[in-house]
Amino acid sequence: MTTHPLQPVALKSQAVNFQALPPLSLYIHIPWCVRKCPYCDFNSHEARSSLPEQEYVAALVRDLELALPLIWGRKVYTVFFGGGTPSLLSGESIEELLRQVRMLLPLDLGAEITLEANPGTVEAARFAAYRDAGINRLSLGIQSFNDAHLKVLGRIHSADEARRAISIAQQHFDNINLDLMYALPSNNRDKSLGQTLDEALQDVQAALQFSPQHLSCYHLTLEPNTPFHHNPPMLPDDDASSDMQQHIEQMLAAHGYEHYETSAFAQPDRRARHNLNYWQFGDYLGIGAGAHSKLSFHDKVLRQVRHKQPQTYMEQIANGTPLQSEHEVPPGELAFEFMMNALRLNQGFDSLLFQERTSLPLLLIQRELQDAERRGLLMRDHQHIAPTELGRRFLNDLLQIFLRPPSTAP
Repeated sequence: MTTHPLQPVALKSQAVNFQALPPLSLYIHIPWCVRKCPYCDFNSHEARSSLPEQEYVAALVRDLELALPLIWGRKVYTVFFGGGTPSLLSGESIEELLRQVRMLLPLDLGAEITLEANPGTVEAARFAAYRDAGINRLSLGIQSFNDAHLKVLGRIHSADEARRAISIAQQHFDNINLDLMYALPSNNRDKSLGQTLDEALQDVQAALQFSPQHLSCYHLTLEPNTPFHHNPPMLPDDDASSDMQQHIEQMLAAHGYEHYETSAFAQPDRRARHNLNYWQFGDYLGIGAGAHSKLSFHDKVLRQVRHKQPQTYMEQIANGTPLQSEHEVPPGELAFEFMMNALRLNQGFDSLLFQERTSLPLLLIQRELQDAERRGLLMRDHQHIAPTELGRRFLNDLLQIFLRPPSTAP
């Protein structure tokens, strides 16, 4: 078992006892991409030859079958194909996977079913096949509409290809997310400031021309074990990045987008239901190479990780052993894990949700709540808890408070 170096010590005296289980989502990981981007720390692998598509689809189905005893009888409300680049798979493979999901699980009739796609792998016929297979939400990894920035980010598509991909997607889907990034590096070594505020806003304005139902605007971060971390590019400074964030939020608000999560903006009634389940500390079963799961039972919460290397994963599936690791989350860590997700929501959460999703009394973290409130990072009443504007700006400082071992009830 691996733990965060600052994780709180589990409370031995506090037992987990769920009265009802959280909603359940299904995540399906497709681990291949055309080229690994230098900022990416996801479990993705360059496809250096033809994909073992049929073998991998069969492994995914078997993985789901092996997991059924853990989720027996539980309805699935959202499905998400992530990666890597799921749009490398054919429409036939996606259709077969969803057919098996429907056969094996009670999938909600109104389930949100999302597929991530790379603009550089877009074909009109393939998008039509995804729609016919049952995909009803598409997420396009645009990142930027600036060719120079796309090049330094290692993307395989151009700005024109991004626009073409969005236009094709809108012919087949009425629920589309566009991923954008800001605070990008410059491809010119003489421009030490990297992306400018005007360039960042031009990207957002270009996206708004398509009126997507959802936008994800991420601050580029240099993640460990990536080429950008080992050889850092020149980036905008903190003040410039903060200005970008503020102006992006203002621009999207002016166009009617609700800023409901740290990096997520939605038109009315178009929030990402799958991601909302994560942020509200719901359950999810992850299948595929390197996929993570969080599953609740009446007396415990389990976290699982599948084998990461695709070939190893398929071999282990054949042996009936898909898990690389599994551990039970100590009760004392549940409070921090809940807060780490729920405090990403700008509107916060209902106070009752904490006990519903952790089985712990809210009284257990009164000291931490009071400390966060005193520091102006959190606001609350008897029914609701939410980060303040200051808390949203300094989310890591707010979360740090809940890394301490939760206090016992007074």
